[in-house]
Amino acid sequence: MPAPVSPLPSPTHRAVEDTPTEQPVSGPGHRLRLTLLMAGSCLPILGAVLIAPVLPQMEAHFADVPGVDALVPMALTIPALSLALLAPFAGVIVDRLGRKRLLVVSTVLYAILGTAPLWLDSLGAIVASRALVGVAEAAIMTCSTTLIGDYYSGRQRDRYLAMQTMCASISATAFFVLGGAAGSAGWRMPFWAYAVSLLLAPAMAAFLPRPRPADHANEPSPTASEPTEQAVKRPFPWRPLAGTCALTVFGAILFYTVQVEMAFLLDDLGVTNSGVIGLATASSSAAVVVGAVVFAKAGRSPQVWLPTAFGLCALGFAVIWLAPNPVVLTVGAVINCLGSGIMLPSLLTLAMSKLDYADRGRGTGLWTGSFFLGQFICPLAVLALTSAVGTLANALGVLALAGTVATTALGLTARRRRTGATPEPVRHMAG
Repeated sequence: MPAPVSPLPSPTHRAVEDTPTEQPVSGPGHRLRLTLLMAGSCLPILGAVLIAPVLPQMEAHFADVPGVDALVPMALTIPALSLALLAPFAGVIVDRLGRKRLLVVSTVLYAILGTAPLWLDSLGAIVASRALVGVAEAAIMTCSTTLIGDYYSGRQRDRYLAMQTMCASISATAFFVLGGAAGSAGWRMPFWAYAVSLLLAPAMAAFLPRPRPADHANEPSPTASEPTEQAVKRPFPWRPLAGTCALTVFGAILFYTVQVEMAFLLDDLGVTNSGVIGLATASSSAAVVVGAVVFAKAGRSPQVWLPTAFGLCALGFAVIWLAPNPVVLTVGAVINCLGSGIMLPSLLTLAMSKLDYADRGRGTGLWTGSFFLGQFICPLAVLALTSAVGTLANALGVLALAGTVATTALGLTARRRRTGATPEPVRHMAG
């Protein structure tokens, strides 16, 4: 096992925003470390989309089981619910037991639980194993994101959090194709893909350095204006983090709506060709990656980006709502997903900026749980809106209005923040 190395301390928010003086992490092991963390972040995406193409085959196989119409879709969605509910608890465990140890153990359990449907013959047992997969995913996602915050700081950390979004979006498309190809050999075949985590676990154990709490004893508080010489134990930032998490739930609903409802929206316009639907969906997924790249390259603070991100999401919904044909609808979906690609790393970076080392696991777990809670709520919220306003397109019109309200509120908050910050350097210069 390699000797533990000290991750760089998290800079104050002002340092991140104005003068990125942090020393970028580099070296021969840097790329391998980053690759392992990105791979770990993609594992929960594997669980979310891999078996989607074989759900009809599963339903046919268990046709005689009472409640099969509800249980088979639940096999796809219940990991996200488990992840949403348990990620905050995983964050507490991360801070107490250590990031690396929990990550390695959870990655091994992920392989065991993920491949369980290969030999389980009961649909109820399969659904239960999928719920346990969500438990492992909660730990993996929380640990991977927390370690990114531990190893890196400032602009470099912002870039890698954006890269996490990019990798998740790209892997979602790849896993969907993989699941469809493997499904041609039978509905159980895609579950073999979970075994890949058995290759990741030993590499994580061998090559991920272990952060040491002692190295962060004097880490400056993200909310403090000046670092103190003595370590001061701050209370957990419940209030500022609660606002970010609430915004994340709403943002996740905006993000997943297009991805979940795209096929139904196109069907309402008369498009039934699966190839055309796949191309439109791939185009919107690519826009998420582009948005994440824009966030990473621009180097602006998340508070500056959020009004733009939510505004693009709202504009995309409005275009979809008024779209007269599939081409315009696809353009609206691309605009929406471009905003989503900027929004997700902005929200995660904002949450990270509020956390000290000692609280980073718990805070990351709360943020992760909020995001996946929004994923689980998304189809239920859209269904309720559709029932209330008559059509799916009208439901997206309501989301466009809600996104506009959020954009206005975030814009006003950012303006007040800039206005409140301007007198400080003037007073300093006058003194």
